[in-house]
Amino acid sequence: VCSEPYPDPTQFRKRSKYYDPKSKKEDPRWILVDFEFVAELPKEVSLATMKEDPRLEGMLILRRGNRLSITPVEGKHFRRVCKLGGWDPKEA
Repeated sequence: VCSEPYPDPTQFRKRSKYYDPKSKKEDPRWILVDFEFVAELPKEVSLATMKEDPRLEGMLILRRGNRLSITPVEGKHFRRVCKLGGWDPKEA
């Protein structure tokens, strides 16, 4: 994440498919953050691999019903997934 949270401007544009008539500029309903690419893991880490790893126990993304796109990841879990993928985040 490379930005502070900010209101999604498309929620206020009437012609946008993301327009939300219930959202107000003084109290926005939709918030964004920007991301920037850091590195590609040398090898893929499958969901099955993650589920089998006891060090990833408690990781929200592995719980039933969580959406992959909006699930926070704890630092210890991030570091473990990076290691499974063959990358050291300290190299970034």
